Amino acid sequence: MKQLKRQPTILIFLLLMMIRYGFSQTADLQHMTPELLWKVSRITGLGISKDGKNVVYNVSTPSVEENNFSSKNYILPVSGGESTEINNTTMVVSDKNISPDGKYKLITKTAKMDPVHGYDFYPDLKKSTAFIYTALDYRHWDTYNVGEYNHVFFGPGDATESTYTDIMEGEAYDCPQKPFGGDEDYIWSPDGKSIIYVSKKLTGTKAVQSTNTDLYSYDISGKVTTNLTEKNKGYDTNPRYSVNGDLAYLSMKTDGYESDKNDIKVISNGVTTNLTALWDESVLSFLWSQDGKSLYFIAPVDGTLQIFNVDFPGMTKKMPVVRQITKGDWDVNSILGQTGDLLIVLRCSFNRASEIFSYNINSNEWAQLTDVNGNLYNKIGTCRTERRMVTTTDMKKMLVWVVYPPDFDPKKKYPTLLYCQGGPQSALTQFYSFRWNLALMASQGYIIVAPNRRGMPGHGVQWNKQISKDWGGQNIKDYLSAIDKLAMEPFVDKSRLGAVGASYGGYSVFYLAGIHKKRFKTFIAHDGSFNMQSMYGTTEEMFFANFDMGGPYWDIKPNKTYTTFNPINHVRNWDTPIYIIQGGKDYRIPEGQGMEAFNAAQLRGIKSKFLYLPDENHWVRKPQNSIVWQREFFKWLKETL
Repeated sequence: MKQLKRQPTILIFLLLMMIRYGFSQTADLQHMTPELLWKVSRITGLGISKDGKNVVYNVSTPSVEENNFSSKNYILPVSGGESTEINNTTMVVSDKNISPDGKYKLITKTAKMDPVHGYDFYPDLKKSTAFIYTALDYRHWDTYNVGEYNHVFFGPGDATESTYTDIMEGEAYDCPQKPFGGDEDYIWSPDGKSIIYVSKKLTGTKAVQSTNTDLYSYDISGKVTTNLTEKNKGYDTNPRYSVNGDLAYLSMKTDGYESDKNDIKVISNGVTTNLTALWDESVLSFLWSQDGKSLYFIAPVDGTLQIFNVDFPGMTKKMPVVRQITKGDWDVNSILGQTGDLLIVLRCSFNRASEIFSYNINSNEWAQLTDVNGNLYNKIGTCRTERRMVTTTDMKKMLVWVVYPPDFDPKKKYPTLLYCQGGPQSALTQFYSFRWNLALMASQGYIIVAPNRRGMPGHGVQWNKQISKDWGGQNIKDYLSAIDKLAMEPFVDKSRLGAVGASYGGYSVFYLAGIHKKRFKTFIAHDGSFNMQSMYGTTEEMFFANFDMGGPYWDIKPNKTYTTFNPINHVRNWDTPIYIIQGGKDYRIPEGQGMEAFNAAQLRGIKSKFLYLPDENHWVRKPQNSIVWQREFFKWLKETL
């Protein structure tokens, strides 16, 4: 009788466990693999149609066999329905590069300004491959400076581009900004009489030490340029006009601090207002509302990317009000536009790549408009994600994402990976990556522990800022607090823990390898900083190294970056297998970092492996290289964990 009475309780318990851990998958579902991941198509939003009735988007599909991508454009009603392939998107979506009166068009071209090649200096040596530099900025991201600068030109739309006017003629500055700037860096004024553009008007060694980009206004009739943001010494970017002629833009205050709080500022009638000055987070991107009375923007919050709204009170003394208007365990990556009550956005999660959704700002209802990868995902088991709050060593509460295998069984024990995020000040949200894909990792039978450690936006400005100059400090303790807490779970095999990461995450792995005290059984570090002195001596954006690392290694004042927090000073303690991955065209964390680490591991007699990607930069872009990366990643884990 006792046994019969207990059965319902046991059944209820098992049901709750199934719901909690999500292992009630049907047996015929596949697990995500690198090969399946590289069948996932990628959506890019191109905008809302001129009549506001349709969204236009691009679908890029990888071909592993051809080692490239193919793309097609589509149009889809914002109310939902069938997509239609289109060839000419310019007839459907407004071209922001056409002046409001239709007379002129903006284009960008490179302008040769500086002699750099050997044959520039010695015309008789035409076959010389030499480069000659007199200042820094000789290389950036993954390309060498060849003396050419991005410039904005304008001219009649029906004229040949060779007749267009260079609005930056004679200036050795860039617009769009290198390496990632695009056509968001320049716009027409509403009256079509001027062009607003973004540029850092510094060159050489001064340029690599500063983040001081400004907004400039070029008057097309008088050919006069005015600096609109001269007083601010940090980043000023992303100019956008409202329907009422007010100019909004993103602004960081501190010169040299690339991860400073990003605010929305508005210039109206010559007066600049900071709409988010009192708000304790940082803005990623924004969109004016259709009536010009408020702005919608995306920002990290609580381990996700969400939509916020802020009033624009105009010239009144009313304080702007910031409101979070969406919430959920997913990321809103971008706002493509507004049409009536609908915001059209791209949304993703750990398990699903971005698709297009509409969000009704009045009813708060979501509608999925595209399902480009639905047929693929419907055959793949979903990895359940869970929020854990872990107490850190300084008694703070830290969000930790935990990702479980699709067929997770709490009665079993699983090898577990500590995922170390890069940045160091980038948000760890519900992102979908084609390399560091947490659901893919979990689908291979691992539990993934991903802490929102110190240095991540979305938990207040101070939480984000704390990591600067403290790379091996509190945030490393945060990592260990997270993995130590999860290792207490009965389903975690604490004898099979690994740590993996890239960029600052790669640094974290190198550092942990010397101080982990037998916690981990294996490591994987991709493009990580290993020797902080040679890192400072060979990286290209010196403003980052000066601010985040605390300045040069030759300064007299003690600097923990080059002593206590330098991974090379802990190599004597290395005792654990490590896989080191390095891109040959990575000039942010140059190839010598990975090579030095591999040399050290080999000469110390540590089981180690080196994956060198000579034509990849800080990322891995080519399909076949990506497949090699992932196969090697999981092969190493299978072998060592």
